[in-house]
Amino acid sequence: MKPAILLASTMVPMVIGFIWYNEKTFGNAWMKETGMTREKAKEANMLKTFAFSLLFSLMISIVLYQIVIHQNALPSLVMGDESPATQEWLKDAMSRYGTNFRTFKHGMLHGFMTGLFLALPIVGLSSQFEMKSWKYIFITAGYWIVSLMLMGGIICQWG
Repeated sequence: MKPAILLASTMVPMVIGFIWYNEKTFGNAWMKETGMTREKAKEANMLKTFAFSLLFSLMISIVLYQIVIHQNALPSLVMGDESPATQEWLKDAMSRYGTNFRTFKHGMLHGFMTGLFLALPIVGLSSQFEMKSWKYIFITAGYWIVSLMLMGGIICQWG
């Protein structure tokens, strides 16, 4: 794992959030759906909010790194087998296939699938019990799908 790439991908949800939740995009609709007001937002501890946002984004980046780079699975196939033949096989496999499917586009595909099949159901499940609207679900899940696509692209291309 390259720390600089993890940090770059960790910043994606913050950057997309500034755009996505801006009043000129989905910000006003999101505020209406959540009951948030500008006055209420001013009461938040922004240092704590941003610190936890970065921590959670880093956690997402670490997991997404494993999802979008297929070659990360190869060493687990031979885990515990330290024989020279096995290690030579692994070295050979990585030299042959280590860069396959390592494009921004491919990472975005995996980010999209992760967003669609993981983020959307999580947001949808909790939102249903919180009695949030479908509009809220689509705004929030859309944000995560776009964020995960860009994070996946960055990780896959340069990770």
